[in-house]
Amino acid sequence: MSVTVSDFIVSRLHEWGIERLYGYSGDGINGVMAALRRANGTPRLIQPRHEEVAAFMACAHAKFSDQVGVCVATSGPGAVHLLNGLYDARKDHMPTVAIVGQQARMSLGADYQQELDLMALFKDVASDYVQMVTTPSQARHVIDQAMRIAIARRTVTCVILPNDIQDLPMEDPPMEHGAVFSGMGYRLPQVVPESADLDAAAEIINQGKRVAILAGAGVKHAVDELLKVAELTGAGIAKAILAKTMIADDLPRVTGSIGLLGTEASDKLMKECDTLLLVGTRFPYVEFLPEPGQARAIQIDVVPEALGVRYPTEVNLHGDAAPTLTALAKRLKSKRNRKWRKQVQSWVDDWWEVTEARSATSASPINPQHVFQSLSPRLPTDVMLACDVGSATNWYARHLKIRAGMLGSVSGGLASMGNGVPYLIAAKFCHPERPAIAMVGDGAMQMLGNNALITLAKYWHEWQDPRCIVLVLNNHDLSQVTWEQRVMEGDPKFDVSQGLPEFPYDQYAELLGFKGLRMEHEDDVDRVWDEALAADRPVVINAYTDPDIAPLPPHIKFEQAKSYLASIVKGDSSGIHSAKLSAKQMGRSLFKGKQ
Repeated sequence: MSVTVSDFIVSRLHEWGIERLYGYSGDGINGVMAALRRANGTPRLIQPRHEEVAAFMACAHAKFSDQVGVCVATSGPGAVHLLNGLYDARKDHMPTVAIVGQQARMSLGADYQQELDLMALFKDVASDYVQMVTTPSQARHVIDQAMRIAIARRTVTCVILPNDIQDLPMEDPPMEHGAVFSGMGYRLPQVVPESADLDAAAEIINQGKRVAILAGAGVKHAVDELLKVAELTGAGIAKAILAKTMIADDLPRVTGSIGLLGTEASDKLMKECDTLLLVGTRFPYVEFLPEPGQARAIQIDVVPEALGVRYPTEVNLHGDAAPTLTALAKRLKSKRNRKWRKQVQSWVDDWWEVTEARSATSASPINPQHVFQSLSPRLPTDVMLACDVGSATNWYARHLKIRAGMLGSVSGGLASMGNGVPYLIAAKFCHPERPAIAMVGDGAMQMLGNNALITLAKYWHEWQDPRCIVLVLNNHDLSQVTWEQRVMEGDPKFDVSQGLPEFPYDQYAELLGFKGLRMEHEDDVDRVWDEALAADRPVVINAYTDPDIAPLPPHIKFEQAKSYLASIVKGDSSGIHSAKLSAKQMGRSLFKGKQ
């Protein structure tokens, strides 16, 4: 049998280093599926239960492996289902390639069944490169371009394959005018700013007396270099949520997460600093940064359009974090301001006491902060963490004390519910020898997580380390949005939109061949974590938690307090209970558990 266009594409992807693809079949992509069968696992197809899960897994693959994630789907509805996971990859700058089927070329434009304008559909999410293969000799350079652009620009690209093209014999481009012969391979260069800009940045930092660093996902491969700058300057280090697991929390002056779900230590760091160094971050919330004019700011980013877009920086350093920080460190003077170092560390120490105190607040039935506080010291050093979007993100950001060697991620830029379990599974494919934990709300589990557990059941037996835990915060409430309704809108909880039905997550787990565990009382928490971490198979923990434990922001503004009180006055169904719990938490914070 001659080599088909699909055979070539599958082989070309493997030559680019792709070991696995995440996708679901359909008649619009059958030619590629047949080629994957003939390829005999090189690369391997991983089959989730839904195309959205496939795209989330491709994004997570890029996050946990530093390689390109690839997802595959059929035409029409299959292609549409990919979009949310692909936007997750685009917003978090993860190199991801989508390969989607299309109707036969001769029927395009006839409103054929499942025919969609896929070029238009993917034009936003894959705006750097979306192309349809219309002739076999085009396949070579389309695949090469899609891969190279995804890597170079850390973005999403898309290849559209009409179903009649997929089974045609592969043809090389002819040696004639108009033909293109592409080649493979790309290695990201190391970009270093101009010396004059480095000198200017160093001068500002050297003049500063109270230096703060805000680190984002761009520091992933520059942690040692960042820590050297922090040691020279005595800087405190705050972390955007995507950098949560990149810098250990037990290092000096690491203040933890920043923003609405951040720490009081990070908030104080931003309020008191006179110099701010932003590294690899596009943190969007200006209200949690120093007021303009308070701090002189320098930004480092490899993407030029990210520079100066969030804060009025004086010097913008266009470069990769690691070599730029190395070059900057050579120009810095060692600061001897021990007062600032001690002040920042005291904020950090106080914060960890606050988290412990807040987690001890009694609740009905369980304080979710207690669940995370209990997990923190039990985390294996090589654990991989996948956090879904919702109230769980608050407790993940604040209560888990990260140590060196851990990996983790969330849906950052898109902040999409439903990412937790797909991320967990993809992480296990990337590192099957490591334990993994997903932290998911009941809303996200009912939205997509329960579906994704079936995929976990299909594959977990092949992993060296079977430890794979899904923590479900079962509070019958879309609680993060409930609190946003109260605090942002001044509205009471809208029970019709916020209430969730009961679901026996632990019993469902048992049906899938997992271990199902349940936390119903505070006394269950420690025991269940120990049992889950010692299990010989995946575990789903059904944790009944109180939705009225407020995710208190680092500082409460008057307008927020006013809106919250207004929501209670308007008849919030949980108003009195939530108010009492908030008062308890505030008291615990002030007295750090001494009452």
